[in-house]
Amino acid sequence: MDPPTPVSDEAWPAPAVTGRPVEQAPPPDPRADLRADCGRCAALCCVGPAFVASADFAIDKPAGRPCPNLLDDLRCGIHDDLRGRGFPGCAVFDCFGAGQQVVQVAFAGRGWREDAATASAMFDVFTVMRQLRELLWYLVEAHSLVPPGPLRDAVERWQERIERLSLGGPAEVERIDARALRQEVGTLLSSVSDAFRAGSHAAGPDRRGQDLIEADLRAVDLRGASLRGAYLLGADLRGADLRWADLLGADLRVADLRGADLTKSIFLTRPQVQAARGDTSTGIPPWLVRPAHWPAGPTTVSRRSRSRPAAGPPAAGGSPGPR
Repeated sequence: MDPPTPVSDEAWPAPAVTGRPVEQAPPPDPRADLRADCGRCAALCCVGPAFVASADFAIDKPAGRPCPNLLDDLRCGIHDDLRGRGFPGCAVFDCFGAGQQVVQVAFAGRGWREDAATASAMFDVFTVMRQLRELLWYLVEAHSLVPPGPLRDAVERWQERIERLSLGGPAEVERIDARALRQEVGTLLSSVSDAFRAGSHAAGPDRRGQDLIEADLRAVDLRGASLRGAYLLGADLRGADLRWADLLGADLRVADLRGADLTKSIFLTRPQVQAARGDTSTGIPPWLVRPAHWPAGPTTVSRRSRSRPAAGPPAAGGSPGPR
């Protein structure tokens, strides 16, 4: 038998060189689990919270009673026209993934229709869980705002702690003092905001908690400003520069954001954006989705045509955030 013929390197064709870089998979989205997945929930937001007839809800609904628009298959019968039917509060609401966390993890796939005791416990857990998931949303962003060091270490410790708490069973979650957690995390987020705005960019004006209802802030330079907890209901922010501004808990209901730049605003959430007015000229951070009710093109409007929103707390989804 003849010996095998040795195979030289030249026997193998050289790989084609295209000159194009190898495409890499995008990094995982750290907020993926903090977005609502209604298919894995049980319409908890349509049953648990109370509705008060107002600009946000067309009807009164007591807590724990299913909304009359809820169908037997747990879908909303007017989901495609919530605003037109008088339920903008539902369009604004965001559970930050609490719904699927409660149903699939805390209650291991059970639903609220099984018995009254389960329903009551599930709604109580949902109230706490939503606050935990919202805190995680803020902490994910806080982690990206500060360099390695003591402040980021503190953020990571709180992320780990709240993740553990959100994995608890119904009794464990119900015992959580969510208010105390919000206060503690709020203090940390304030430190993160101050360090980020002072270190990366010149800190802007401090307007935290101020009453700016219907304020004329057109084209105002608010870069690096602290608007934490500010009341901006119906404020005219057309063309304002809000890059690096801290908007945690700011009430943006009916605020006019057309032409405003919020692309680098910090601690901005979907409920805030959904509650505001904007259009294609409004810049928002890439991890938020442009609201479907915003006009497809730039528009103009007279200030006198703006209606003053009703005073009161934000809609069900417009949490004021930790302060």
